[in-house]
Amino acid sequence: MPAVKHQAPQLAELRRRTLSVLLANRPLIDSILNRPTREPVGDNRHLLDQTAELVAIVRQLHAADLADLLESLPHDERLALWRLVDNNKRGKTLVEASENVWESLIAEMSNRDILQAISPLDVDEQAYLARYLPRDLVGRVLTALEPHRRAQVREMMHFDRDSVGHHMDFELATVRSDVTLTTVQRWLRWRKKLPENSDKLFVVDRHNTLVGELTLSALLLNPLNRRVSEVMDAHPTTFHPDDRAEEAASAFERYDMITAPVIDSKGKLMGRLSIEQMVDLYFEESDSNLRRLGGSSPEEDIFAPVRKAVRTRWTWLAVNLCTAFIASRVIGLFDGTIAQLVSLAALMPIVAGIGGNTGNQTITMIVRAAALHQLEKGNAGFLILRELGVAIINGLVWGGIMGIVTWLLYGEAGLGGVMMLAMLLNLLLAALMGVLIPLLMIRIGHDPAVGSSVMITAITDTGGFFIFLGLATLFLIH
Repeated sequence: MPAVKHQAPQLAELRRRTLSVLLANRPLIDSILNRPTREPVGDNRHLLDQTAELVAIVRQLHAADLADLLESLPHDERLALWRLVDNNKRGKTLVEASENVWESLIAEMSNRDILQAISPLDVDEQAYLARYLPRDLVGRVLTALEPHRRAQVREMMHFDRDSVGHHMDFELATVRSDVTLTTVQRWLRWRKKLPENSDKLFVVDRHNTLVGELTLSALLLNPLNRRVSEVMDAHPTTFHPDDRAEEAASAFERYDMITAPVIDSKGKLMGRLSIEQMVDLYFEESDSNLRRLGGSSPEEDIFAPVRKAVRTRWTWLAVNLCTAFIASRVIGLFDGTIAQLVSLAALMPIVAGIGGNTGNQTITMIVRAAALHQLEKGNAGFLILRELGVAIINGLVWGGIMGIVTWLLYGEAGLGGVMMLAMLLNLLLAALMGVLIPLLMIRIGHDPAVGSSVMITAITDTGGFFIFLGLATLFLIH
């Protein structure tokens, strides 16, 4: 049975059935992985029936749905399901899956299986996977290709993963500008196929230099005796292979593009970008930014072994430990103050927590603005003043409320005033750092999402403790 794209209810049912068969079924997992069964099995026939049911489901699932299902399974269950996937379907599934699960899946395949899985893929898909294969296997993959395809794969592998060249594909439909629309339609009927997501044909001269674009709507809606040069767009939006892929994705969103040509420095057509690649890039960048904001590695698999998860998180945990130690030393400077006013120990976390929340809100807005290319050199001052204004209002309102609550709880108006002032000052610090940290990281060429929340939390904790305890020492200790 061929793989098909299912409607949402059908896909949800297939997913539910797969998970219900696999999860918490240790004997079935062990039998598929050819391991000694860890639990007693009453009927081997039952295991065979369950395996046959899984095979039938796998054959029905589209590669994208299968990839999503594999990413949702723990390690052993993932490997068991992967063993049931036909080798001619594995290549497309790998393309659709995230890089986080590739290592475990490819480790289950022999070199021969990998070559067989990759061979049916398009050039851009082969180049995409080849970057993550062992070097000796990459050589075998390239050797098996035709010379012109081998050159294309080598060319794509040369580009940085954040560049347009990394994401372009070579499946093109080109025409000459001096032919009629009748000729173009006749040629398309003879070809019987267009590249996926095609909304236009690329117009080139005899030297493969791009001279324009012919949209399919222009091809269908104009008189057939007109020439391509009369109805084409002679000034299309183009990209160079070294352009940043993130900027290309923004252009696709801004101009509502489906496809766009990629040209070299001499204007020769090299490949194209399509909406499919840009959507994949968008989700990849969103997921990566979300992880980096929390100081987590973008490569971490949620079902990865404990040892690997520890390795991917230790850097920012070490940073956190250092900043927490600094915060503890700040508190230690005011031991005498806390000994005289024990209530300060209960109120300190409130000041630090509200500052960290404010800082993270500000950083999220700045990182989002950077991703949407809304940050310019001239508006940094406006952003700082805006966030400081928001912090002043929030500090006066919520600091005032917390000051009154503190006064009522502890019966000391002075302590309530210190609480209000400390919250106001820490919110101002959080707002200022929330703008400056990502702007500084952008200025020095680093991703503003990487660990920004960890840094702002450290600053607001340390600053909040220092401000609150310092004010208490200044105004309340005699």
